[in-house]
Amino acid sequence: MTTLRLMDKLMNMKTYDVVVAGAGPVGLLLGCELGLGGARVLVVERLTEVDETIKAGAINLPSAEALYRRGLLPALAAVQEEAMKGFRKFRRARGEDEDAPPPPRFAGHFAGIWLHGELLDESDPDFGGAGPAERVGFVPQATLERILAGRAEELGVEVRRGVELTGFEMYEDRVVVDVADAATGAREEIRAGWLVGCDGGRSRVRKLAGFDFPGTDPEITGYQALVEMTGAEGLKTGWNTTDVGTYVHGPMPGRILTVEFDGPPADREAPITARELEGSLCRVTGVEVTVTAVHSATRFTDNCRQASSYRKGRVLLAGDAAHVHSPFGGQGLNLGIGDAMNLGWKLAAVVRGRAPERLLDSYTAERHPIGAWVLDWTRAQIALMRPESHARALREVIAELSRTVTGTTFFAKKISGVWQRYDLPGDHPLVGRSAPDLELSDGTRLADHLHTGRALLLDLADDPKLRARAEGFDDRVNVRTVTCGERPGLAGLLVRPDGFVAWAADEDDEDGEALGRALDLWFGASAVPDPAPRA
Repeated sequence: MTTLRLMDKLMNMKTYDVVVAGAGPVGLLLGCELGLGGARVLVVERLTEVDETIKAGAINLPSAEALYRRGLLPALAAVQEEAMKGFRKFRRARGEDEDAPPPPRFAGHFAGIWLHGELLDESDPDFGGAGPAERVGFVPQATLERILAGRAEELGVEVRRGVELTGFEMYEDRVVVDVADAATGAREEIRAGWLVGCDGGRSRVRKLAGFDFPGTDPEITGYQALVEMTGAEGLKTGWNTTDVGTYVHGPMPGRILTVEFDGPPADREAPITARELEGSLCRVTGVEVTVTAVHSATRFTDNCRQASSYRKGRVLLAGDAAHVHSPFGGQGLNLGIGDAMNLGWKLAAVVRGRAPERLLDSYTAERHPIGAWVLDWTRAQIALMRPESHARALREVIAELSRTVTGTTFFAKKISGVWQRYDLPGDHPLVGRSAPDLELSDGTRLADHLHTGRALLLDLADDPKLRARAEGFDDRVNVRTVTCGERPGLAGLLVRPDGFVAWAADEDDEDGEALGRALDLWFGASAVPDPAPRA
């Protein structure tokens, strides 16, 4: 093709700043974040409707905070109330007290070892400061996807369903993406500045781009399903360990989960039958049940892998495309939400010319260590669940530790995500942490000022010098002069669009240049971080 013909072809292509492959929760949230940042974004998804397959049933605190900061808390609270109705229905069906209080907010399990909420030390300072987001957790993945789809529509983000990415070519200054209509097969080429793969654990984007994806091979076959069945009276509720594997019954009517250590399934794509689920239940539980209907079912393994870098040229990865692991501990959806929040504002700043490309290096530097932790967290649970004597002996030790206040609090902090922070420049203890949801003197909360997806500078000491340092950043940073009684002595706070603190100072801090450095570092057009991942 001649140069003139190539230029003519490119001129006639539809053009976007970013194409996102995959319209699950991660892809939709990333599309919303890019839209808030002013990027022209297209999200393509091969499925024509939201995937209703049973998957994650809850979000952790960082996810709840992220969605709260974008004004979605009322929708999440309504979803949680519906979930609680289902829990009460399950209790009623089993003759239990449907009005008994649910487990405390951070109670959960580690490898099926239940954590007792009455042992949780809620005075631990890591548990405070999240505001109303602390009260939301039970949000099923499919419902969250519908909420985010509505949000994308409100923001004018273009989402094309029934359209599959089939290939792409990456150049120095662009990516040319090939897509096909799933129904007609009609093909189209789209020009974009960047491509982000949010297309799941078997990501086509990751494979075509040639990302390294090292990790460990699977050793289990697991099933999660919503079914109708008879003979379930003999099944215990909650997480249960047997001589063969692990199973779960509840907390919703008909919800079952089984784990067998017999290697991965021969064909993960084959339809899941009632007989298959019956067989797994019988082998693991020893109870003969009859599955009369399957409403939703999925297989899973403990295949555990992570891309060495989340960026390769003009192609990036987020969510399961960047990391896969077993679902134990409910970390997968939450990890992807964190990826989208971290990447969205940075990529939007780059495509809008507000930051140079190397700002994107901080995406891998900040998110990769958290992803690596999640992989090891899930591997540790698999090790404790193995039906062999050494693992069972170790399991008893961990169970004993979990029955202490210190042990319960340790596990709960990990599961809830309150431990997560980024290694950012600055000595103040708030830097790198999720911003506390401060109650401000004007009757608002800190999260109220993050709905637009812009950074926030809180002047808490009515300091003209502090405000002067933010001049020139008006299009990127909102400035509010207020007071706050919750943090006496705190003079100011710079919060990134993803809700993490980039700078903080107390009234007796003497380094007046630190705020300027932080503003230049994250929101300047020339000086941006050149970070290295933690060891």
